[in-house]
Amino acid sequence: MSGPGPALRGYNAELQEGLAELRARREELSGRIREEEAERGRLQGRLWALTQRLARTSESLARNLAARGELDRTIAETEAAYGKILESSQILLDVLKGEIGNAGKASEPQSTSKEKGKEKQARGEKHS
Repeated sequence: MSGPGPALRGYNAELQEGLAELRARREELSGRIREEEAERGRLQGRLWALTQRLARTSESLARNLAARGELDRTIAETEAAYGKILESSQILLDVLKGEIGNAGKASEPQSTSKEKGKEKQARGEKHS
């Protein structure tokens, strides 16, 4: 009987090989974990920077939208006032033309009905 010695040595050798393989896999996995942790750290840094940039951009956008709204209101008010000015100018011009016409009629000498009759006769018109 050769005994359990050679069998135990065979089991021991297989056990040692299995443990060595598991340790190698563990080291390989540890290396991937370190790489992924480093990548996660880089991504978190970029995420923080992008979050800050997003916040600044959002604030700037809100200010610009408010400023544009104010400009839109100012433009609308200015256009309305300009329209009223144009309307008033047209009314004033119409009144002025009317007054000029009335002033011209007032400065012409008024002829009497006898003079009008004589003028009509001179032109060859019949007396009405």
